[in-house]
Amino acid sequence: MANIKVACIVPTYNGRSDLCRLLCSLEKQSAAFDLFLVDSSSSDGTAELARSKVECVVTIPGSDFNHGGTRQMMVSTNPGYDIYVFLTQDAYLEEPDAILHLTRYFEDDKVAAVCGRQLPHFNANPLAQHARAFNYSGSSVIKSYCDVPDLGIKTAFMSNSFAAYRGEALISVGGFPKHVIFAEDMYVAAKMLVAGWKIAYAGDAVCRHSHNYTVLEEFRRYFDMGVFHAREPWIREQFGGAGGEGFRYVKSELRFLGLRYIYLWPASILRNACKLLAYKLGQKEKYLPIYLKKKMGMYKGYWDSRYAQI
Repeated sequence: MANIKVACIVPTYNGRSDLCRLLCSLEKQSAAFDLFLVDSSSSDGTAELARSKVECVVTIPGSDFNHGGTRQMMVSTNPGYDIYVFLTQDAYLEEPDAILHLTRYFEDDKVAAVCGRQLPHFNANPLAQHARAFNYSGSSVIKSYCDVPDLGIKTAFMSNSFAAYRGEALISVGGFPKHVIFAEDMYVAAKMLVAGWKIAYAGDAVCRHSHNYTVLEEFRRYFDMGVFHAREPWIREQFGGAGGEGFRYVKSELRFLGLRYIYLWPASILRNACKLLAYKLGQKEKYLPIYLKKKMGMYKGYWDSRYAQI
């Protein structure tokens, strides 16, 4: 692995203070990599900070940003790398060997992608803390399509807030898609698993990343998730639905809160009910008018794109 070429790609938009924190953590990394930033015409000084710290910065119109398409554009215009690491601006690496630990999983030549561990930010509320504890354990695992009977849809779990992809494998499954509303990471991971590749979860490659979402923000996110699954039915057909996982999440959250945070139990139940409702509405989005889908969803610009047309 000593001679591999690694590219690190970060999309940015109006997140100057977050980006400053991320860049500081990247400067401390023990692994060698080339850093590329793609900024969606920020207006808060994010692009100026990026250009002062990073040699390769691309600016695109904000209206052109696409979760899968923008990332794939950066891969396609910077070919020849063995591994592509992706981060979001609101994450930062917890320790200097984070990228080194992440890329070591590619020593197994069947591993196509690796998802790093996410710890909550220090200002995370208890609900955000649980979300990270539930999805990101300290135990590492390498998964294949054979694990679907045991893991279900979690087999294809992936997050581009801190993940890496083998360039060869990414190309072999067609790269990141332009047509999905979001979850381009899960889409690619699922494609890789179906094609016979393995997916790794690196519990020893750690970043900090979390969101203190409001009820409305969670509703919008889960509406978009419902849209994603409705428009990509093959994922549920191949890996199963998310219903059982959702029920397990609710029980886990109430246990996590315990008596110490008993005052948050009503909020937890309300939030999870809203997430379920939003997800179900997203699955039925083809019956809803565009203006309503814009109000319900988080990624409103998607509905103005040609990819929104069914």
